[in-house]
This record gives sequence, C-alpha cells and structure tokens, in this order.
Amino acid sequence: MMRCPNCSGKDLGKIGTDQYYCWTCFIEMSIIENEMTVHQVEADGSLSSLDDLFSEDERKMQW
Repeated sequence: MMRCPNCSGKDLGKIGTDQYYCWTCFIEMSIIENEMTVHQVEADGSLSSLDDLFSEDERKMQW
C-alpha cells in the first residue's frame, strides 16, 4: 500500500493517471518512471515542488 512520504498517511486519493493527493497533509504526488515527485498546492492552485525535502531513496517507489 502506498503511503504519503510527508506524513506517512494512507488517506490518499487518485486525482489522475499516476497522480495522488494526500488528504491528511494536503500535498500532491506524481509518479514518473518509478520516482515520486512531491508538490504543495498553493492557494492560487499552483504547485510548489517539495522534492528537495526528500532524499532520492525516499522518493523511489518500492513496488
């Protein structure tokens, strides 16, 4: 089961192809070539990258 890399929550919703949203900490995640990119949704709807907060190993998908 996939968990949020930020809060370790399991309350994730699928919002698109390989795109997920964490309802606990309100971040958006996308999976590209088995690596997760993490974004914060800003008030105006734009996305700010949070990838620099996580190591490459933390963002690798373990299927």
